[in-house]
Amino acid sequence: MNHHRRRFVAGFLAVPVTLYTVYVLSPCAQALLIALTDWRGVNAVPRFVGADNFRRLLGDEVFLRAAGHNLLLLALVPPLTIGLALLFAWLLTGDGTARRTVRGAGLYRVVFFFPQVLAVVLVAVLFRQILRPDGSGMLNAPLTALGFAPVGPLADTGLALWAVLFVLVWQAVGFYVVLFSAGIASIPRELFEAAAIDGAGGGRLFLRITLPLLRDTVQAGWVYLGVAALDVFAVVWVMTAEHGGPDHSTTVMAAEVYRNAFHYSRFGYACAMGVVLFAITTGFAVLVLRLTRRERIEFR
Repeated sequence: MNHHRRRFVAGFLAVPVTLYTVYVLSPCAQALLIALTDWRGVNAVPRFVGADNFRRLLGDEVFLRAAGHNLLLLALVPPLTIGLALLFAWLLTGDGTARRTVRGAGLYRVVFFFPQVLAVVLVAVLFRQILRPDGSGMLNAPLTALGFAPVGPLADTGLALWAVLFVLVWQAVGFYVVLFSAGIASIPRELFEAAAIDGAGGGRLFLRITLPLLRDTVQAGWVYLGVAALDVFAVVWVMTAEHGGPDHSTTVMAAEVYRNAFHYSRFGYACAMGVVLFAITTGFAVLVLRLTRRERIEFR
């Protein structure tokens, strides 16, 4: 019986595993092999250079700056997004009962979720028009009416990356508001009522009941947002006019991979960057999952 069951399961897994191997694992392995060559996309037989491409990365100031930008986004995007989402979800859902919620919570959830409906490129184009580098963006219309001087955040080396950070958080927070709201609503209200009878206030209810029971959801969100912060490309590329911002102030690793591959035809070097990005992303995900690992909490 067990033998037939294993054959049955293997039959169902054969197709998805094959597709995953062909379209995911195989390209990753090919990228690693190309990273060890000087392939430029046109030479039929690339020259094997070993780890030279990886050694060049250590002296590439633009790539190192891009990696620093990714690490800054990694440090800020997940906590800001999750913190705001938890706050809004708590205000909209309250303590899991019909109390302590704001009026019109359903409408607010729709409004928060709306940026998720928009394509990432469309969001980037929208904010590029609002924050135009030449100071003629829509942001300056009300500022000029109030007597302030025009501003162009995307042209300022000190503000450009922060503008990108704002857009990333703005675009992502709505999804997690809805996700955390659903998680809070699924917590048995008896837990909140029992804690309230014992004298727990709103803040204690959130810290001692809501947050621990949402821990698995927060963990998954942290990993997803971290991967998104490391792999961010479209927002940076579109908002900063494909040149990495003033003085490369917003360039990220994914943008440098694209630029080196398709602008400079240095495919071997670009693949080396991609391998480093893959290693950092995988290491981050594994680290977060291990540090936040615990026994599963179940409630009925």
